[in-house]
Amino acid sequence: MNESSSGHSSLYADAVKESFIKLNPQTLWRNPIIFVVEVLAVITTCFMIKDIAGGKSFWFDGQISFWLWLTVLFANFAEALAEGRGKAQAAALRKTRSETSAKKILGDTWTEVSAATLKKGDIVLVEAGITIPGDGEVIEGVASVDESAITGESAPVIRESGGDRSSVTGGTKVLSDWIKVKITANPGETFLDRMIHLVEGARRQKTPNEIALTILLLGLTIIFVLAVATLEPFALYSGTKLTIPVLAALLVCLIPTTIGGLLSAIGIAGMDRVLKRNVLAMSGRAIEAAGDVDVLLLDKTGTITLGNRMATAFWPAPGISEERLADAAQLSSLADETPEGRSIVVLAKEKYKLRERDISGLGAKFIPFSAHTRMSGVDLPDRVIRKGALDAIEKYLMSQHSQLDPELKSIVEDIAKKGGTPLVVTEDSKALGVIYLKDIVKGGMKERFTQLRRMGIKTIMITGDNPLTAAAIAAEAGVDDFLAEATPEAKLKLIRQYQADGHLVAMTGDGTNDAPALAQSDVGVAMNSGTQAAKEAGNMVDLDSNPTKLIEVVEIGKQLLMTRGSLTTFSIANDVAKYFAIIPALFTITYPQLEVLNIMHLATAQSAILSAVIFNALILVALVPLALRGITYRPLGAAVILRRNLLIYGLGGLMAPFLGIKLIDLLLVVMGLA
Repeated sequence: MNESSSGHSSLYADAVKESFIKLNPQTLWRNPIIFVVEVLAVITTCFMIKDIAGGKSFWFDGQISFWLWLTVLFANFAEALAEGRGKAQAAALRKTRSETSAKKILGDTWTEVSAATLKKGDIVLVEAGITIPGDGEVIEGVASVDESAITGESAPVIRESGGDRSSVTGGTKVLSDWIKVKITANPGETFLDRMIHLVEGARRQKTPNEIALTILLLGLTIIFVLAVATLEPFALYSGTKLTIPVLAALLVCLIPTTIGGLLSAIGIAGMDRVLKRNVLAMSGRAIEAAGDVDVLLLDKTGTITLGNRMATAFWPAPGISEERLADAAQLSSLADETPEGRSIVVLAKEKYKLRERDISGLGAKFIPFSAHTRMSGVDLPDRVIRKGALDAIEKYLMSQHSQLDPELKSIVEDIAKKGGTPLVVTEDSKALGVIYLKDIVKGGMKERFTQLRRMGIKTIMITGDNPLTAAAIAAEAGVDDFLAEATPEAKLKLIRQYQADGHLVAMTGDGTNDAPALAQSDVGVAMNSGTQAAKEAGNMVDLDSNPTKLIEVVEIGKQLLMTRGSLTTFSIANDVAKYFAIIPALFTITYPQLEVLNIMHLATAQSAILSAVIFNALILVALVPLALRGITYRPLGAAVILRRNLLIYGLGGLMAPFLGIKLIDLLLVVMGLA
């Protein structure tokens, strides 16, 4: 047996064991529908024992009792199987926490302590090969960190003091160099602790939608309790004998046991699906809210675009060849290790076969970029080359008693209108032309936004760019709207405005300046690589720090709501069908006129009851995989989804009991049990 099949066997075995543990009424009362079934199972068991003690035939009451207990166990199994998926991961995380030691700094020395004893404010030294003992902020040093234990990603990341990359998570490992970490959470409050509780479902609370659905199902149960209770006096009046076990079986068949047994599993499985995408939801409420989101705020850099401006073209000044401009641009960028600088070198090499020069042999003095001059360049023995922003280059040329060609200014304006960033290149006080730097929109983004539009979701790009640049990129990416020159206050105002109009808003962020907007939004996805303030403000944390994951989270949320809606439709339709299948068979002897409604021609009243009870239990088992996997997601509108639900799950819920109960009835007759 391979490791995967062994793991699945263990998961199923644990779920079976947990199914019996969940029979405890103190646990089961949280699921009112299945709790009612358990109470009825106890009652029918008592009647079976009474039959045995009185020397009467107990096979009928015994079979009803047996299948009612199986119904409860199958519902418990679905929930236990959903919960069990996260327990193996939680066990591994707990082991990591308990076995980790830490070098706690005390003055000028350090002492080795258990990670479990660390408190908020303690400072620890973490060196290469050592596991980070707790959540914290890097206050000194820089290191390469392996976060695969938390994120599942093998690529290491850089963590350093200051900025948005200073946050570290307990359970991750330093691969090289060293860092000093200030612990930011007490034992039991760490990110790792929260993750353990969440994957185990220990702190999972029902969402508003789930609570509302439970109340609806409980209301239907009460209605059917009253309906079944009135059958007893009606039966006595008509001369039909209905025993308590028969009435109990009838009630279980008519109340919405199918969705009642699967409701919890659907919610837990939704959280599990989000976790498999390496997104940690702080509550089921957040996932559910994601399913109702209709406004999506996405940061431009790193989400819609690749995150780095890339050189895409050289636009020479009048009388200057494109190759000469490319040569000067490449020379000025040879020592520039930024992505923009490297892209200029690569573009010149690919387009004009200009190979990288031997820097040491050029006798070059490179001028690094300065925030003061807003230029960079290179001084060669026979050439002086500069590149920079338009206004900076104009000022530089004026100091050299030169000026910019008016035609070059129009080129700069044209690039800006297209959403690009123009860099003007000069050589020996003469402007050679412009490098066209552009934010590259990620492949497939336009299609994704079209898909979101079909789902009824409005997409808004958030950027610090000027309105002209923002408009060009927004048009290329295909978003519905944009917010340019975005400040924390502007983001917050925009979110509140949409919420005041009745919309549900989702957004991503990673910096401290994103924290207010993340806290205000209905679904705030913070990047794990971001600051502690951002992670505490959001209600989800993306462990991969991939901002586009927000789109997947919305899809999972919608899938969760679709699954719940589809199975609820199936369950209610199921109950209606079972009612019309059983009632005529029960009273057809007393009232022969009801034979016309007994369209399935069930063998006997006892066979009708047994067949319905058996079908009721088995349909739960059949639907467990669908509840855990979820309905296949398609980006369709609410009206289309409703029609599909009614056609597939509504009609299916009506047809399945007629076919299933009739087949079981035939088997009972063949086996001589009816």
